[in-house]
Amino acid sequence: MRTSAEQEYIGAWSALERERMLQSLAGETVDLLVIGGGITGAGIALDAVTRGLRTALVEMQDFAAGTSSRSTKLIHGGLRYLKQLEFKVVAETGRERAVVYENGPHVTTPEWMLLPFYSGGQLGPFTSRLGLTLYDYLARVKKDEWHKMLNARETLEREPLLRSEGLRGGGYYVEYRTDDARLTLEVLKRAVELGATAVNYAAVTGLRYDGTRLSGAVVQDRIGGGEYELRARHIINATGPWVDDIREMDRSKEGKTLRLTKGVHLVFDQERFPLRQAVYFDTPDGRMVFAIPRDGKTYIGTTDTDYAGDPGHPRMEEDDLSYLLDAANYMFPSLGLTPRDVESSWAGLRPLIRQEGKNPSDISRKDEIFLSPSGLISIAGGKLTGYRKMAERVVDLVSRRSQADDLPALPASRTRTLAISGGDVGGSAGYEAYVRQQTEAGIVAGLGPDEAERIARRYGSNAPRLFELAVGSRDFADRHGLPLALAAELRYAVLAEMAATPADFWIRRTGRLFFDRPGVLRWKDAVSAAMAELLRWSGGQRESYDRELDRLLAEAVEP
Repeated sequence: MRTSAEQEYIGAWSALERERMLQSLAGETVDLLVIGGGITGAGIALDAVTRGLRTALVEMQDFAAGTSSRSTKLIHGGLRYLKQLEFKVVAETGRERAVVYENGPHVTTPEWMLLPFYSGGQLGPFTSRLGLTLYDYLARVKKDEWHKMLNARETLEREPLLRSEGLRGGGYYVEYRTDDARLTLEVLKRAVELGATAVNYAAVTGLRYDGTRLSGAVVQDRIGGGEYELRARHIINATGPWVDDIREMDRSKEGKTLRLTKGVHLVFDQERFPLRQAVYFDTPDGRMVFAIPRDGKTYIGTTDTDYAGDPGHPRMEEDDLSYLLDAANYMFPSLGLTPRDVESSWAGLRPLIRQEGKNPSDISRKDEIFLSPSGLISIAGGKLTGYRKMAERVVDLVSRRSQADDLPALPASRTRTLAISGGDVGGSAGYEAYVRQQTEAGIVAGLGPDEAERIARRYGSNAPRLFELAVGSRDFADRHGLPLALAAELRYAVLAEMAATPADFWIRRTGRLFFDRPGVLRWKDAVSAAMAELLRWSGGQRESYDRELDRLLAEAVEP
């Protein structure tokens, strides 16, 4: 028997409805089919549906399973791109930071960043001041977030772990920290709330044409096993590292192609790496690395190396581990970090536009759109921060193509001021008051104060739905030996966010495999049993999903 809260979600974006959604899509022709459920595809789906297009999205893995859950988790303007004279990239993404923040303050927050400079280093007082001033101007940084210049003493006061030898001072400026996977989910969830259809584990295995014009795609359900033919007036290839694969399927891979580079991050417990202050520092080889405190942990990254392996399975290797440990011990020499101190890690791929003769770190992060003779629209490159503008440009192109077919132009994009799902909290100005109010509601629902506040912060204006689920989850939690808050989050993930596997829940819905690996080890069996009940898995399905999670847990600490 389902609770009333559960019943409300059936038919919205529930994992129980995946197959029905695919069957429904197979019976109609949509205006726009987006292939790829990362942040770029999610942004396109939201922009399109708000302009009146009947929109569908399919993703061969879980939403955000690729690059969009494996970034440095910053909404930033790309200060380092000033060195490459990428002024337009810095200006656009810098200005977009405030838009992303205001539309979803529950998943994005300002983070003051320290940029130390040393004698003999790449940066000095003059170049740092000049770069940060230009950054503030290009990104239209708010007055209260303009950079400050610090002397050596002030720099060490903000972060005592820094190497003091040769320290000359530091720049102090604002970036924005985010949960990249949750940002992707909230963007896509808002698209679904407005009428889009989005299905994970739905792989495009073929394309269909009317004559020479692309008119549809064959989709394989990787969970249920069914095959569906979806028809669409326009098809967008937003598959990140797989963009060239879809272009090959369309026989239109020519001209510019992708160059995949890998970025790895390491996670440490704050007791072992007690970083007070986010730091952006240069390394002996000339690269820049972030070290960021978050949720009782410190993470450091990233590497930037060419990648030629399986795009679906990048992982930390010995060289990555050594590089980042050396970088950490160079800048924070008192720590003496070793491989045993690594609590977790993640590796992701950057789908960059190939530029011959350039090192991975020097390749432009600018996005590009490719239009094939069949009508397939592919987008590649770009940055997490710029997802909304990328989406706007793609749908503008769809509008122009519609006009060429003697159809009306689409209205202008309206996502600049559109709150993403969970973001209806009164903007950044109203967020803290909203959190206080919802924390009280969570306590009334039976959660402890800390858990109630954590859920209010993480889920924003969707928090009341989790509290409602918590009220009806006591028997479920007791039956599986789960804490009440975890049981409510799990039910919400399955019933409202299409979580279909334990890895979906522990990585993309909660981020805990990266930032609370001990907690995952403690609760993984109970969560698996609970998901098996909700999703009616067979014994073989549960064994397969459990093996996948165990592999991912091992790879997080083993090169």
